[in-house]
Amino acid sequence: MHTPPFPDAPIGVFDSGLGGLSILRHIRARLPHEHLIYVADAGYAPYGDKSDDVVAARSLAVARFLVARGIKALVVACNTATVAAVKVLREHFPDMPIVGVEPGLKPAAAASRNGKVGVLATAGTLAGAKFLRLRDEVSAATQAAFLLQPCRGLVERIEANDAEGTTAMLRRYVTPLVEQGVDTLVLGCTHYPLVKASIEQVAAEAGAAGITLVDTGEAVTRQLVRLLEAGGLLRADASPGSLEAYTSASATALSAAFNVLVGIDPPVHEATFGDD
Repeated sequence: MHTPPFPDAPIGVFDSGLGGLSILRHIRARLPHEHLIYVADAGYAPYGDKSDDVVAARSLAVARFLVARGIKALVVACNTATVAAVKVLREHFPDMPIVGVEPGLKPAAAASRNGKVGVLATAGTLAGAKFLRLRDEVSAATQAAFLLQPCRGLVERIEANDAEGTTAMLRRYVTPLVEQGVDTLVLGCTHYPLVKASIEQVAAEAGAAGITLVDTGEAVTRQLVRLLEAGGLLRADASPGSLEAYTSASATALSAAFNVLVGIDPPVHEATFGDD
């Protein structure tokens, strides 16, 4: 049973690896007084090439780990985990605010000038029934055309901090979308905003300088704030919030990622989740 939370309790944020850091940056900027715990299930990354059952089981194991540390809310900072597991998580923890992420198709359709929107995401996200329903609903309501581009291998290149390999893959995935006339790109994986500058560069090389990029970090944070306000769970203390992190792989690697991608150096611990 989940103990009723209190305002000074931390917020849990998790992803299969580094992608959730793009969401964490938004949360820290908007809620600087909140305590945060970040989990990177990097030992099982990427989630995108695994079955929904496996991703749901891992997500539940991570959530239980965080709940045992007294979190008051959970942010599923991974598109694949949201698709596969957010319903299961809400069933297991019905009294806890849980925020998932999904590709920003609605804001992208609103931002597009010509109605052609490219969607960069993992193959798992783009094949999910929830995503396809959302695409059909938004397309019917706005007449926007969504061009779907699975980005196999891109998460791994970002995780490896392989700038050259990342740029080469982005040319393979972004250039055909630009050639088909898209003027807006949805960053449908939380890893992708971490290489936003490279995406803009590749799009410009392909002839789409000034292309609009849509990521969901701000929307996720707004929803988190709404749920915390509704539950009376915002921390009232004006002192800076703390941050600690856990990973199922290398603490050294996650520490380096925090330093390079977020510019901070929180305590990072190696841990196991579930039965592993």
